[in-house]
Amino acid sequence: MAEFNKVGLLVQDESGRILMCKKDHSTSLLILPGGRIEDGETDMECLNRELVEELGQVTPRNVEWVGGYTAIAHNDDPNIRKTLEIRLYRGELEGIPAACGEIQELFWFGEDNDPGLLTPIFTDHILPDLRKRGILSW
Repeated sequence: MAEFNKVGLLVQDESGRILMCKKDHSTSLLILPGGRIEDGETDMECLNRELVEELGQVTPRNVEWVGGYTAIAHNDDPNIRKTLEIRLYRGELEGIPAACGEIQELFWFGEDNDPGLLTPIFTDHILPDLRKRGILSW
């Protein structure tokens, strides 16, 4: 079992860009909306709670399972090395997302953006899988 177990939501706009978040601590890279699963919490309970904490008054809709991804968690402190599992879902948001809580900024990431802005688990595992399966067209 990974040391960090998180649930993430893949939200795309009409052009295929992905909604990403920049936190105000622990990493300067972009992450998916979602967060750490608390004891006894289901994936959907975690996702609903985290989305409200990070994006405000939004509700996930048409949510479907994408897959599980495990890697070393990125942290701006190179001395911290822990495993991370992201249980990824995709869906839509009802409501208008806004940066809340620990989220400093929201960013719509697309094919013209620098992949260096993303965490390694996203560039090394999630993005290639999404492309291979045709979930991302770019």
